[in-house]
Amino acid sequence: MDSLTLGSGPTLNFLHANGYPPRAYLPLLNCLAEKFTVRAMLQRPLWPGSQPESISDWIPLTDDFLRFLDETGQTTPVVAIGHSMGGIAALRAALRQPGRFRALILLDPVLFPPATIFAWKLIRLLGLGQRLHPLIPAAQKRRRHFDNLERLFKGYRRKTTFKYMDDTALHAYVDAIACPAETGYQLCYSPEWEVQIYQTGVGRDMELWRDLKALKTPTLILRGAETDTFLASTARRVQRANPAIRIETIPKSTHLIPLEQPEAVATQIQGFLGTLEENKE
Repeated sequence: MDSLTLGSGPTLNFLHANGYPPRAYLPLLNCLAEKFTVRAMLQRPLWPGSQPESISDWIPLTDDFLRFLDETGQTTPVVAIGHSMGGIAALRAALRQPGRFRALILLDPVLFPPATIFAWKLIRLLGLGQRLHPLIPAAQKRRRHFDNLERLFKGYRRKTTFKYMDDTALHAYVDAIACPAETGYQLCYSPEWEVQIYQTGVGRDMELWRDLKALKTPTLILRGAETDTFLASTARRVQRANPAIRIETIPKSTHLIPLEQPEAVATQIQGFLGTLEENKE
């Protein structure tokens, strides 16, 4: 499997979010690459020729990650960092093969409370997923072709979604999502895959809540202070289930926390991993 690899030193494995290729995270990954080797795996929506219909839930994303660790020869316990859906793939991997992970860092993971999980399962059962998921209509309408990346950047600069991303981060995002085409550029991450990821998530996640209390891997969760995904109520539920999990909230950030606050996120990650090393001695 292909990956974006940066830096030198101990290896960190990074898993991206739905719609956000690894290069969208360059400000964060470059910070981490000052002390670590960062391997940012391309998940299956970015594989050439991959079909959205190949998944009906997110379990294959975890299978892919564990296979990536095998293929890259990572036999000793590893560090996994995941944003959004990448966080869920990493969490599920650590629950399935706990001895394989030295540390787990989840960046605003897509973990919803049980009531939301049951509601979404019912919505999918009724065939209403595309109609009722709040993010699917925008994904379906997403522009696929671009003539000018600077014009695209200026358009995104006006969107409130990116209000906390500085120009460097927004340029990295624009460069990451636009692949050269015969004329101009096209989306690297197809809307069909983006929709399929939205539709197929959440439904299996009661398994995560069931197993979370048994998670032994040292875990840090970073959440955005203004996130609409990993809510404060969910954070409290996680800590009741497993008080050993550390949760920190980053100001002036949303669900896009690693793109909005890359230096703050890198500092938290480095501090957390440094504490683990100190505790080993």
